[in-house]
Amino acid sequence: MPTEAFITALFCRVDDMMLDVPKHAQARLYPSEIVTLALLFALKGVGERAFYRWVERDWRQLFPQLPDRTRLFRLFQTHQAWTDRFLAAPTVLGVADTYGIELLHPWREGRSPKQIGKKGLSNHRWIIGGKLGFVLNQWGLVTAWECATANVHDSTFHPLVARFQEEMIVLTDTAFHAQQGDPPNMKVCPRGTWNDRMVVETVWSMLTTVCHFKKMAHRVWASFRARLAFTLAAFNILVQWHGLKPDENGLIHLSIAEFGL
Repeated sequence: MPTEAFITALFCRVDDMMLDVPKHAQARLYPSEIVTLALLFALKGVGERAFYRWVERDWRQLFPQLPDRTRLFRLFQTHQAWTDRFLAAPTVLGVADTYGIELLHPWREGRSPKQIGKKGLSNHRWIIGGKLGFVLNQWGLVTAWECATANVHDSTFHPLVARFQEEMIVLTDTAFHAQQGDPPNMKVCPRGTWNDRMVVETVWSMLTTVCHFKKMAHRVWASFRARLAFTLAAFNILVQWHGLKPDENGLIHLSIAEFGL
């Protein structure tokens, strides 16, 4: 699909979800334009300056009221709550996991008093950054998420699991287990059991490859949260672009590779 056609189609899908959100009298952009630009930023997976240059150089005709770069990214932070509209509904069975995101090279730890990331383990290696906790439904769509610094234990995200106590049984790995206080709807799965959890690896593989999700350069926590929110919203939109169609075995194959920018 040509990029211009994709951006137009993405805007139309976003606008259908934002019909009840009014435009502020003094705003230059409509809410649907703000969300579309934020989703493109998440999908592009580059820094703020590089993304703004790309939009201003190639797609200014689609966003004629594009504000200055700093104002645009402040809008992303201010309106990240709009992404809740794109979260998926819970199902009977779900999966929870965490994902480490590197914000700084470990050698640069402590050089700045404004450092927002903390030191923690991710995939058996030390990183300086944040940790994303999420819950997927049985189709692999993001139902809820939260983030913290990389040094926290996975049990920090118990409230995320407990939120669906009456709706969903959530499968987790052993890292979520605590000595006491596990949510009643959380089922800890030892290594090698419950292959349903493999959908997690599929989701993070797509986000890492297409959205360059593993490493970010944000230096403000609000900006980091906004990037996470819009990336997960973009994922939910794109994997359902052609509908969720199961194969002859009842499996749904998720993919967002065709939308890479």
